[in-house]
Amino acid sequence: MDRKVMKSRRCTLERAEKFISSDYFTDVNLRGRLYGDKTSLSSIHHVAVTDRVSYKDAMRQMKSEGKPTNTGTAYGPIWATHWFKLTFDIPSDWIGKEVHLVWNSGCEAMVWSDVGEPLVGLNKNYDRKDYYIITRNYDGKQTCQTLYIEMACNGMFGAGSGLITPPDVNKTYTLSTAEIRVFNRKAYELLMDVETLYDMAKHLPETDQRSYQALYTVNQMINSIHVSDETTYDAARNIAKKFLTEKNGDSQHTIHAMGHCHIDSAWLWPYDETKRKCARSWASTLQLMEDYEDFTFVCSQAQQFDWVKTNYPGLYSRLKEQVKRGRFIPVGGTWVEMDGNLPSGEAFIRQFLYGQKFFKEEFGIQCKEFWLPDTFGYSAQLPQVMQAAGIQRFLTQKLSWSLINKFPHNTFHWQGIDGTSCLAHFPPADNYNSELQVQELLKTSTNQKDKGRVNHGIMLFGHGDGGGGPKEDMLERYERLKNCDGIPKVCMSNPTQFFEIIEKESSANLCTWVGELYLELHQGTFTTQAMIKKMNRKLEFLLQHVELFQSVGCMQGVIDKYPSDVLDRLWKQLLLNQFHDVLPGSCTNQVVVDALTLYDDIEIAGNSLLQKAVEALVQPAKSFVVCNTNSWKRSEVVTLKTSTGEDQPGGGKRQKSSLKTARDNEGNTLAFVEVPSLGISPLTSPDEIPERVTIENTSDGHILLQNGIIAATIDRNGRVHSMKCIRSDREAVRTSAETNHYGNQFVMFDDIPLFWDAWDVMDYHLETRKPIVSSTSCVILDQSDLRCSIIVKLNISSKSCIEQIISLDMGCPYLKFSTKVDWHENHKFLKVEFPMNVRAVNATYEIQFGHLQRPTHRNTSWDSARYEVVGHKWADLSEYGWGVALLNDCKYGHSCHENVLSLSLLRSPKSPDPDADMGRHEFAYALFPHEGTFQDAGVIQGAYDINKPLMSYHGNIDQPISFFEVDNPAVIIETVKKGESTNSVVLRIYEAFGGQAKANVKTSLAINRFVRCNIMEEFNQEDVVTIQDGCIQVSLKPFEFQSIMVYLD
Repeated sequence: MDRKVMKSRRCTLERAEKFISSDYFTDVNLRGRLYGDKTSLSSIHHVAVTDRVSYKDAMRQMKSEGKPTNTGTAYGPIWATHWFKLTFDIPSDWIGKEVHLVWNSGCEAMVWSDVGEPLVGLNKNYDRKDYYIITRNYDGKQTCQTLYIEMACNGMFGAGSGLITPPDVNKTYTLSTAEIRVFNRKAYELLMDVETLYDMAKHLPETDQRSYQALYTVNQMINSIHVSDETTYDAARNIAKKFLTEKNGDSQHTIHAMGHCHIDSAWLWPYDETKRKCARSWASTLQLMEDYEDFTFVCSQAQQFDWVKTNYPGLYSRLKEQVKRGRFIPVGGTWVEMDGNLPSGEAFIRQFLYGQKFFKEEFGIQCKEFWLPDTFGYSAQLPQVMQAAGIQRFLTQKLSWSLINKFPHNTFHWQGIDGTSCLAHFPPADNYNSELQVQELLKTSTNQKDKGRVNHGIMLFGHGDGGGGPKEDMLERYERLKNCDGIPKVCMSNPTQFFEIIEKESSANLCTWVGELYLELHQGTFTTQAMIKKMNRKLEFLLQHVELFQSVGCMQGVIDKYPSDVLDRLWKQLLLNQFHDVLPGSCTNQVVVDALTLYDDIEIAGNSLLQKAVEALVQPAKSFVVCNTNSWKRSEVVTLKTSTGEDQPGGGKRQKSSLKTARDNEGNTLAFVEVPSLGISPLTSPDEIPERVTIENTSDGHILLQNGIIAATIDRNGRVHSMKCIRSDREAVRTSAETNHYGNQFVMFDDIPLFWDAWDVMDYHLETRKPIVSSTSCVILDQSDLRCSIIVKLNISSKSCIEQIISLDMGCPYLKFSTKVDWHENHKFLKVEFPMNVRAVNATYEIQFGHLQRPTHRNTSWDSARYEVVGHKWADLSEYGWGVALLNDCKYGHSCHENVLSLSLLRSPKSPDPDADMGRHEFAYALFPHEGTFQDAGVIQGAYDINKPLMSYHGNIDQPISFFEVDNPAVIIETVKKGESTNSVVLRIYEAFGGQAKANVKTSLAINRFVRCNIMEEFNQEDVVTIQDGCIQVSLKPFEFQSIMVYLD
């Protein structure tokens, strides 16, 4: 009889799907045969421990407090830790069988051996893992065994009820399964065959002959299998083997598979939980390496390696062995996977310095690729920083998330603002958590945007974000698909192997992308969690101040020992908080609290070190000295925390009689002083005193502030109606009463994104503009020759208000807005607008070690998508010969459409932190109109000055001293620090204007030689240059930074 039937593709596919389903027909399908006999545990003892304790401490508590428990018991609260002691007997008739511990507590857990070694991480949710292989072939020995479980009361993605919802404080976790079972390896291997063929039949195009071959083959296999009769399994496997070993042609696209486990250093869980996530994930990875000999795994973030080294020394030792074998591969070269937009240039450098240094000291390697798969955009200065760290390759995939435009390349050259290029690759599967499934392999080939130029792509496989890593299923798929006709070739690889092939075969044919890699999503992260961003900016500079004066003190012999250990600790804490879900603000409140605690430590310790360094450099006295940490001479108003009668000139060349002083509204003394570049001075008056500041009420009810440089007219709502450069009588703002467009106009927007609450601000928020005009008071506050100011109070709503001091200082080219906001809103976005009297198609924004331009129009979808962008200390809108800049001391989000330049101030998302940005905030910004270019007008220097105000300390010094100075304003000395491993000082300088520059760097210190080095402070001995006059000549390309190591006589 002819048993052949007409095959329905849909029915046959569904037949195969149900044959391996975990939900349907499990009593008669293959999935239901994975586990056979089972036995209960002999005993389960439990103890709830305080916090995340070590194995040794847990065992101590288990011994004294452990009590019997059973399945069905619920445990909590969230973030608690519970330990379990499991004892069990393996039945004697299980000899020769594979035996598993199966555990499901609905949360994260880790299996520990009875000698204190972490074995494997467990989490049934999100298709992770719920079993530990006790033995693959039970030999009848050691029938009675003991294992321990460390249970964390949190899921893979924190403790919320949804992916990004805040933690649910009432949540508990129930131990539903705890048993010993026989695992049917033959059924599992057959199931993986069936799954592979089913996926090929389903995901290969219907027009592809190979799809139908897979369909008929899997159908034939099912026909041949009797699930209750294992003797039928081999024949079915042979059918699959025949199909799967039909090989590819030589021209097939090659996928370089690499195990991967992206673990967020903090996100929906705190830092301390990440330490355990690393242990759980990496223990599982190391176990897989025992069973799959060619399995390779890439792993970034030196901080996480350091955590494991400290907390899990046995695991770390096993890990180091696999690093030696080239299977566990450190990548990235940074301390953490930091945000790609917000850190300063110097912070970027320290990420690579500490990361590369750790990997070299621990493993003897230097990473050759920068690894940043999951941050929210990439600064155009990164290629130069990478190259200076010995890295010329880059991997990410995040730009695949862009909402509007699709990035046109997967493999390309990325060129930064200084012209430095690196080889970049975006895995074409658009994922760093792939599972080596057929559809992902096919996408890697079909989604490759550089076809004809490149025939290779990377696939990163393994569960990530919350950890987990590769699974056995993934490696089994690899074994079946690595060279199977119809599927791209797959090889187990590593980054070096992949990039070397690209460099050899394709580099000359690749396209080049110039400038930033802008993500058209998550632009709200430029503003969310304002306090974190404020502290980041403040402490980046504080640590640089400490390094400057501590280094100089050591070189002058007044400080015995440079505090390297303390500074290393503080820098690493700061760098940790620059992780790409912490500094951007896309984290839970618990993480925010952790971050602010670290910031408090940095601030307290940093200020202590700074004060000690300054005190060592000056003589004790009740008078004042003033410190300038910028690399140009400054003449400006400084605030002294005392009354005028107590001030002493401190031995300056121009004594108290010539020092211009006044008192501010708080009773502090104001003094107009001159301080040399990167130096210290007694209270010293400049040779020429600028025109005094005046304030007056105008006939129309406004207030006029002027100082001989600028004149500003302010209304009773604190809005700027007019601002002029007095010399040119040029107006800076273009106002409109009809649309409420004034300078310093606060505006509110509705801020309800599509999903990613803390992350996203959508373009449609711009359609909901609501000006804030409800002033409750406006009075004159300061009225002296040195400073005049007004204080304005505004109601934002019934719950939120603004208090702002608008001030103008003697000799200052900008109007300053010192702002306090009490903020209690729900999904609102606060900005401040300045409509400039400027016609320009591009605005300029500062980034790390330079600046770039972005359009002010919306001509194309690419232009329109950049409705919210990153700027650091300043942004500028200029036309020929004239412009206006907006400076700030802790903000990053900007927008500019036509002539309206806006600064983003505060957001109010409710997930994952329902209290994000709620409370009081203080920040400052300034409006700086200028003639000529912003470079020649001193905008860049002004932005540094507002971020690094002159600092006063008690003490005396005979005369002003400049430790370092530079004779070209285009060249800025960003950093002065002690050398990492030599008795030297390293200067970090950069070209800030955007053109080639030559300069002389002079020092008052007794140096006799210098050498240019990379940021790892490596150099060639033959490049050392001897100098005699304390002058170093430098030449820089546009936006180039250099590291210069100087030595004392």
